[in-house]
Amino acid sequence: MKARAEGRLLVALPFDVTAKLARLNWGFVLLVCLLAAVGYAALYSVDGGSPKPYAEAQAVRFAAGLVLMLGLALVDIRLIARLAWPAYGAALLLLAAVARFGHVGKGAERWIDVAGIALQPSELMKVALVLALAAWFRRASWERVGSPLFLIVPALAIAAPVALILKEPNLGTAVITLAIGGAMLLAAGVRLWLFALAIAPLPLVARIAYSHLHGYQKQRILTFLHPERDPLGAGYNIIQSKIALGSGGMWGQGYLHGTQGHLGFLPEKQTDFIFTTIGEEWGFVGALAVVALLLLIIVAAMLIALRCRHQFGRLLAFGVAVDFSLYVFVNLAMVMGVIPVGGVPLPLVSYGGSALIAVMGGFGLLLSVDVHRDVVFPRDLEDG
Repeated sequence: MKARAEGRLLVALPFDVTAKLARLNWGFVLLVCLLAAVGYAALYSVDGGSPKPYAEAQAVRFAAGLVLMLGLALVDIRLIARLAWPAYGAALLLLAAVARFGHVGKGAERWIDVAGIALQPSELMKVALVLALAAWFRRASWERVGSPLFLIVPALAIAAPVALILKEPNLGTAVITLAIGGAMLLAAGVRLWLFALAIAPLPLVARIAYSHLHGYQKQRILTFLHPERDPLGAGYNIIQSKIALGSGGMWGQGYLHGTQGHLGFLPEKQTDFIFTTIGEEWGFVGALAVVALLLLIIVAAMLIALRCRHQFGRLLAFGVAVDFSLYVFVNLAMVMGVIPVGGVPLPLVSYGGSALIAVMGGFGLLLSVDVHRDVVFPRDLEDG
């Protein structure tokens, strides 16, 4: 009876805008702004010491993203839960529209115009997938999660966008989307033996999948294994990236004085290889400081997930943290030659609109989880 009374009290709390702003995790907001400032400084250097064309445009996009993040943070988490599947459906429709109306860029159809704005629906889909899976598993008991029949809907929810993203084709984002879905299933309590069954045929599936890869995708794998075979062609990007990182040494060549970047040797230095610019100019110490900032954001996101009192918030915060973590891991591993180059940006640092808005939207949902961490969903009260 006491727990039920406490639950009703939590629902009745007067969460007006002032109270929500007081509960907002301003420390997390500061970390996000610091990371965006790092991105602005790096893009300013890429522009040759000028705010145009990249740094200024990125600052405008971040300002819009900041408004989106703070706005979402104030939205009741129970309303977000009700809108989770409609948001997933809208993102899936955008993905399907890419196949017919998408722009071709660098060998892949990934972009679509919406109200005059170029969007990359695959970036939005990752956040929408996290929302949908968090909503599906919100009230699921341990026993129910263990039923394979109960997992049909979430499995299809993961498979549908992965298939559409592969069709673009965008193998890297498809793998990341699949990884996010798998992490959400694991966090929800799906049994490990089911994962073992899914992983067992992977060697055979990988062999078959490789035979169906596009030529440029196979070339990326071969370049990853032997970049020196074509140093002026397919292997040029990663070789120059390693040279730039190594030339930074311990303390770097100095801000605005990176030789590889400013002499035009470093490719895609404003997007995929922005971290290479940081390593070259700021050195190992500066690059390590940026990595530490990225890790602080990930840890803060995980802590938000841990202290949330309802399952929807825990899963949503965990999913957003995993999404951001994969952005970071894939980009850093890519520019260091640990994995094949896949065109994944460094969040809030690389130049780009869709990824920035998707990340900031995800952070807004994360902050909403923290602001409303003590609320109780109506159905939960009835079950209690």
